[in-house]
Amino acid sequence: MSNIHEEQTLGKVYDSKLMKRLLSYAKPYWFYILISIILVVFVTGTQLARPYIIKIVIDDHIGAVQQPMYVFDKDDAPIEGILFENKIYVREGQLSDTQKENFKGTQKQTIIKNKGSYYLIDGAIDFNEIENQKSDIVIEKAENNYIIKNNQQEFTGRLLSNKEYQVFREKDIIGLSQIGILFLILIVVAFVFHYLQIYILNYASKKIIFNLRQDVFSHIQKMSLSYFDKNPVGRLVTRTANDTERLNEMYADVMVNLFKDVFMLIGIVIIMIQLNLKLALLSLSVVPFILLASGVFRYFIRTIYRLVRIKLARINSTLNENITGMKTVHIYKKEDKKFREFDKINTDYLKTTKRQVRVFALFRPAIEIIRSLGIAAIIWYGGGRVLIGAVEFGVLYAFVNYLQEFFRPIMELTQKYNILQAAMASSERIFEILDTEPQIELIDNPKSISSIKGKIEFKNVWFAYEDENWVLRDVSFTINTGESVALVGATGAGKSSIINLINRFYDIQKGEILIDGINIKEIDKYELRKHIGIVLQDVFLFTGNIRDNIRLNDESISQQKVEEVSKYVNAHKFIKKLPNQYDEPVMERGATLSAGEKQLLAFARALAFDPDILVLDEATSNIDTETEVLIQDALLKLIKNRTSIAIAHRLSTIQHSDKIIVLHKGKVREMGNHQELLDKGGIYYDLYRLQYKEDFGLENC
Repeated sequence: MSNIHEEQTLGKVYDSKLMKRLLSYAKPYWFYILISIILVVFVTGTQLARPYIIKIVIDDHIGAVQQPMYVFDKDDAPIEGILFENKIYVREGQLSDTQKENFKGTQKQTIIKNKGSYYLIDGAIDFNEIENQKSDIVIEKAENNYIIKNNQQEFTGRLLSNKEYQVFREKDIIGLSQIGILFLILIVVAFVFHYLQIYILNYASKKIIFNLRQDVFSHIQKMSLSYFDKNPVGRLVTRTANDTERLNEMYADVMVNLFKDVFMLIGIVIIMIQLNLKLALLSLSVVPFILLASGVFRYFIRTIYRLVRIKLARINSTLNENITGMKTVHIYKKEDKKFREFDKINTDYLKTTKRQVRVFALFRPAIEIIRSLGIAAIIWYGGGRVLIGAVEFGVLYAFVNYLQEFFRPIMELTQKYNILQAAMASSERIFEILDTEPQIELIDNPKSISSIKGKIEFKNVWFAYEDENWVLRDVSFTINTGESVALVGATGAGKSSIINLINRFYDIQKGEILIDGINIKEIDKYELRKHIGIVLQDVFLFTGNIRDNIRLNDESISQQKVEEVSKYVNAHKFIKKLPNQYDEPVMERGATLSAGEKQLLAFARALAFDPDILVLDEATSNIDTETEVLIQDALLKLIKNRTSIAIAHRLSTIQHSDKIIVLHKGKVREMGNHQELLDKGGIYYDLYRLQYKEDFGLENC
């Protein structure tokens, strides 16, 4: 049903309510996020500055020698310039528009390069005129100077020696050194800001996911056992681990870095327009094609991305089930069958990921082609303008760099869109868990029970795990304080269900269950369970050590108490033989311990918490005869003055019970002590006769 629901929600792209809830988890860390955004602005600024600085290097220093220069007398120059032959040469780029207007009639000279030689000519070449006329510059020698001309213009000039040319380059060399140092400082500062931004953002995102995982796990713990009956463990593990990690990607890669991409795009557009409007418009002409490609990509990837998550959840669920049941698989030699089942699920996942890869394989080359076409157009048009001097080479270089940088945020925005989609899908499943109300409802003002005497009453109890498929039918009985009671009956009679109901793992549909005269629905379920100790047939041990598995990390239970209860159930003897005794490591599910040893630890665990009611659910079924004798001896002491309930198929373990309740098909059929039930000659008598047929002379039955 969960998979069907997931597939029905595939059409959702963005849910503002989900996003609002996701951002609510980020609210406590708003200061960290704000600092990250501020740092992102600085980092983006440093990245935008680099091509512009190189443009300055090229145009104002490397290529600036060919700018027209205003020639002033040594004492009349408005700003510091180049001293050459008692004249001050000020490059046109150093003057403001107002200064240029004021010095409109001032003599100009220009350095041009032709066939490896440099010429200082009188005047300034109109490069726009050269572009319009499609003409070339021609240089002719005339006596002591040179004639430089094209179709419309003619200048006189002189050939500069290498030493004279170096005079015009001296300040450029100094400027290059200064800018180099500045560039290095900029890189270092950018590194520091970027490091701080990544660290702070990831710290905040990890804390957010930590809190979210805590909420999910805490909520799962509150769910009744019926919830786990309907939801495979693998699926819940996927929700708590994988899906929350997807949200971590959203917080770390999307939430703040989205600002960086937007800032980068806006900054690039502004700088390109400021540098050269025509080249900017030509560069931005590829944007519609990018948007079209991105739209097509999002259309195809949206559904595929969520299907991948569904297939992965199925793999996790199957792995958990098969690895947990590997012993059974080996016993019945079902390795091939289980492998084929897993192979089918894994193949489905592979096919889905192949679809995802194909979409990515088409999208990225498509964007690369569009980017290459844009750069080619810039080089073709801008390069031509540079050749004739209408556009500075540094501007062309900056445009090529900015255009490359322009595509990176767009591709990252597309990737962030995918992360956002995965986060939406994951958040749906996570909040589906958080929004599932526990079926065991708690009243607003539960009754407090600091201690209980242990009287248990079932009054006309009806219970079903699903709909009206009744497991218990109108069950009524009373267990008095301090009584030891046994529940017997065939498999499916309802014995374990009664145990589950006493602990309120499930709620009944009809009737009442009372403890010390109080309806258990009026008692806080957690407080109720503190007073009930249970030993299950299938003992679950946690990874850790022996001591922690007995006291379940409850530091209030001392080592002395742990050893005391271990001695009561005869577990101390085998624990002392272990290399590390109570510090002996316990592997997953107690794999290194025998069934009997695990059962003994389960007894010690239950008794360590000194329960008022002790429940033994088939607790001695896995114990050998010798160990069972020791346990029975311990139990006789432990159940004294304590209400105890035992479920056992081996009737020898319950013969001394104060009361035996016989269940059949969900109803109480017989009730009494061992001898009374034998005298009745009913169901209990038949069960006893089947187990001890030799004593009844039924060897040949």
